Amino acid sequence: MDSLKKKGNITPNFIPANPTINTANMGLAQNCANPCCFFCIMKEPDSSLRRAGMASCFKEMPLRDNREDVLVLSGIWNIAMAQPDDPELPSLGIFDCMVSLIYKGINDQEWLLRDQNVYIPYYAAHVIGSYTMNKVEFAEKAVKSGVIPPLMELLRGKISWVEQRVAVRALGHLASYERTFKAVAAYEDEVVKLAMLLASSCLDVVYVNFVGIKDMHKRLKYHSDLLTRGVGGIEMENQKAEEWASQLQCWSIYLLNCFACKERSLNLICKQEFLKELCKMWGGLVNHTSPAGVGLIRILCHSKIGRKSISGCKEILENLCHLSRSSDDWQYVGIDCLILLLKDPDTRYKVLEATTLFLIDLVELKSLGDRSNLGEAITNALLLDYKPSSKLRFKNSKVQGALQEIWELKVGKREREKMMSEEKVEGRRVLIELIKQQANRLFRLGGIEAAVRSYTEALDACPLKLRKERMVLYSNRAQCHLLLGDPDAAIRDTTRALCLCTPANCHSKSLWRRSQAYDMKGLARESLMDCLMFVNGCINSEMTNKQEKISYHAARMISKQMEKTWLFAGAQKRPTISDHVKEVQDSDEEDYETERWNEELEYKLITKMMTEKKSTACSLSGLSTIIEEPLKLKEGNKRPELKMGRRRNRVVVAQSM
Repeated sequence: MDSLKKKGNITPNFIPANPTINTANMGLAQNCANPCCFFCIMKEPDSSLRRAGMASCFKEMPLRDNREDVLVLSGIWNIAMAQPDDPELPSLGIFDCMVSLIYKGINDQEWLLRDQNVYIPYYAAHVIGSYTMNKVEFAEKAVKSGVIPPLMELLRGKISWVEQRVAVRALGHLASYERTFKAVAAYEDEVVKLAMLLASSCLDVVYVNFVGIKDMHKRLKYHSDLLTRGVGGIEMENQKAEEWASQLQCWSIYLLNCFACKERSLNLICKQEFLKELCKMWGGLVNHTSPAGVGLIRILCHSKIGRKSISGCKEILENLCHLSRSSDDWQYVGIDCLILLLKDPDTRYKVLEATTLFLIDLVELKSLGDRSNLGEAITNALLLDYKPSSKLRFKNSKVQGALQEIWELKVGKREREKMMSEEKVEGRRVLIELIKQQANRLFRLGGIEAAVRSYTEALDACPLKLRKERMVLYSNRAQCHLLLGDPDAAIRDTTRALCLCTPANCHSKSLWRRSQAYDMKGLARESLMDCLMFVNGCINSEMTNKQEKISYHAARMISKQMEKTWLFAGAQKRPTISDHVKEVQDSDEEDYETERWNEELEYKLITKMMTEKKSTACSLSGLSTIIEEPLKLKEGNKRPELKMGRRRNRVVVAQSM
């Protein structure tokens, strides 16, 4: 906001009266003749008079028709975002006021289109969401004030996707508390269906109704103003729209989480059509805090119904396997899901064959963030009922060999090496170095297949405790596989190398090689994550001229994969909104009326926008740019929280390319 103030495009932010805050910066004239002015009331030094004045203002605001109300709402929004835990406004009837204003916007279309009133329902729903974000006491007051019915109207799409976004945010906060969940659950069937629909269709809707409109003058002006305040042009608007679309999708999934973690509505959430779409929902690079679709999948894996549905979905299993062998921040979530499926006797043999050839590469993984002994947990899950003498039959013969390899690595070889002396270990280190040098020489001379055999010989002779040496051997062998056109083998070896390094996923050469291998297989998201991690590693280390040349190729790779993984890439390929966008509720008479209402409102908004003069008396100079709080996990969620910031760092790198 400070940068916007310097440009002089908006007045200073409205802020709450507080002994530590200078209220002289409020955006209004010093000599105000209106005795009921909200901002003058906020300046009142006598707390009892100030509270009485604000309570009166909240009662009168929905009853009057004042063109300055939008600025008042903008100021209240700023107060709620800056101090969401301050009890003053919630105790004075703020929720009753917001409820009345939302209903007014929904029921009185003529009022909504007058002056700048179209902004008011958005700000009102946003204020409700901000004050119910942290405090269950505020959430209870909001529910008693009747916030849920008007929020449901917005969630149904009564105005636009912009209002749906703040409605699903507020409902998610209310559903996350045990004491207010019941009030949201009164609409359970409809809430879950609408949240599923929003999560599945919001990217198409935002693209078709905003991002895909290349002419800025044809976009709804109030959408543009809320997104960027008209600063920065079409590129800035598109970036903010992508961020908001990601939030809309992630908050819709979060609302579903609140029901799934209580094992409610699983019959709806676990439909195969939705699960197939869910595994593709990741929020894009603009999503810094939410595990998005995979977070809901993990919650489903904690229930028997969820595990049964997920084990029967080939697309989800493939996605979880790829995620578990990536450098994505939520890699550990994918691993958790697979372990839960393997431990359940009813789903174990449905997923064992599909997952073993992926998880075998992770058995030596020590930790990810604050999650320790992940490799041991994977080993125990894979070898849960395995015995070397057992003759399990698999469709893929490689699975039996993989289980035998894990047993030999984690049991047989480990037992044999317990008796190995330090002198013998050092002797092996020297031998391995000689074999590696021979393999390097063969590689330089073009004997790639011979080099693979030499690296394999060195790995077989290398003690398990020599993790660094084994990391280099795996990574070098992966480079040979790349040149031989075998991306699957390259991914296996680079993943093992990245598990052996400390911390995990930090070996630059392996990251770059796996990124190339994933690119060869057409797995753009996995390739992008590895490439961004590789570039970040180069930036944080002492660079040489040779490394800078590699970074140039990495920049080209990032550009290529960002285009493929762009949040709206799927929507861009479709000329119109997908069919499921129109499958609102059950296509009954009420839904038809809602659709007609929306079409009529949009037509009037566009007509009004096109006829508006550039210099209007109804200036929006007091409206604030929206800066959202991160998605927060609250009580009742079975998903343990892990603070990881790599994706945010990746975004910085990607934007600087």
